[in-house]
Amino acid sequence: MDTGPYAGGMTTGGTAGDGAGGAGGGASGTGGTGSTSGAGGTGGTGSTSGAGGTGSTGGASGGGGGTGGEARALGALTASGLAFTVTRHGRVGSLAEAAAARGVEPRDIVKTLVVRLGEGSFLFVLVPGDREISWPKLRAYLGVNRVSMPDAATALEVTGYERGTITPFGSSTAWPVLADATLAARGSVSIGAGAHGVAATVDANEAMDALGADVADVTDPS
Repeated sequence: MDTGPYAGGMTTGGTAGDGAGGAGGGASGTGGTGSTSGAGGTGGTGSTSGAGGTGSTGGASGGGGGTGGEARALGALTASGLAFTVTRHGRVGSLAEAAAARGVEPRDIVKTLVVRLGEGSFLFVLVPGDREISWPKLRAYLGVNRVSMPDAATALEVTGYERGTITPFGSSTAWPVLADATLAARGSVSIGAGAHGVAATVDANEAMDALGADVADVTDPS
């Protein structure tokens, strides 16, 4: 993982957005529609199975089942060489419900936000469940005056995933990834796997390395 400043096509655009979209909640901002991967879609420290869920081991030796977004996400995880475990559960309506279904604490669910840097330029931001994105910190790190969050239709168009299922793994476009610095100390994380109620448990640092993520302090406690 790279802790240096992000230098990938940073342009200004829009206004700071409210990242509360998606079942799992998200970051706070000013205006706009959130595009977080909520309850069905992002990680935190995971477990092999949650309440009402079932676990299966993936990684280089498996984990490519499912259809559509799930198949793409699990296929990308397998191709990355990461060891991972898949947890499946029904749809949930909040971050707390997702955590309970996965058998983890809410702080261990990590949200994936899609941030618009400018026309045709986007960024994935990984945010732990007990924290929210700090727009001033993010703008300062990116060296821009304005960023925005796309609506659900745009998020689907640029990632191939519905809101609530978004993950960098298997995205239709490999946008740059920025992970909050606190993730480095989280151990395992349960990251969304492209479908509602499907998550993959991976080692946080190994996942950030696989994604080529930059790492920076871009969140505040919720």
